Amino acid sequence: MIRKITLLIVAFALHPAAYAQDMTLSIDQNDFVVSNIFSDVDTFSIDIQFAVPLSRGIFVDPDITNVTYRVSGTLVPGTPSGFPVFALERIMTGDEFYAQGSSISFEVAANAVLSDGVQVAELAGNGLVFTFNGKEIDNGRFHPTLFELNSNGTGMMQNSDNIIVLDPLQQVAFGSEYINALTFDPGNTTLLNGDVPQRKHGGAIEFFTIFALLLLLTVKQSLWLKLR
Repeated sequence: MIRKITLLIVAFALHPAAYAQDMTLSIDQNDFVVSNIFSDVDTFSIDIQFAVPLSRGIFVDPDITNVTYRVSGTLVPGTPSGFPVFALERIMTGDEFYAQGSSISFEVAANAVLSDGVQVAELAGNGLVFTFNGKEIDNGRFHPTLFELNSNGTGMMQNSDNIIVLDPLQQVAFGSEYINALTFDPGNTTLLNGDVPQRKHGGAIEFFTIFALLLLLTVKQSLWLKLR
């Protein structure tokens, strides 16, 4: 009996901990120094809830739960859209994001410290280290954005090469609506975060472990009394 209870305690003690750590991304114009190169489009935000945990490694079009991003500003005369101003807001699931032609890619370095989120300096590579391409195909939109960050603290935000319609083909060139240069501190610009780890069913495990210990003590005490 004592051996069985001891094995029960060991089993609970070795039960693997499970954690919820879905990765998120949240940035806006306040994280950067924005310099207009073409048009005056300097209000933007990107928020992504990934369906994968925060971890080190390569992420190319990872599973996404939802994407919300906004871009707005004033355009110079003569752009392909002909709009004087625009305010784009896109709210969609990950499946919708990828189906419309969009993509995202980055690599979290092997030595990245995840406990305080992932700063741009903790993305692997030299040069371009992060790409969010909101490109849309055959959706009639001129202004979905291409957002890129480099390891040296520079970046760019411009309209992507969106395909307005497929038949007859109408496509805008990169930056033909707006272009912004970005500068930032790579070591202090947090790009990715994960939920605080939470042990799933931890309370149940602890309860049964304590219960087993108490039962063991009770049996041992009973045997001791019988042997007196």
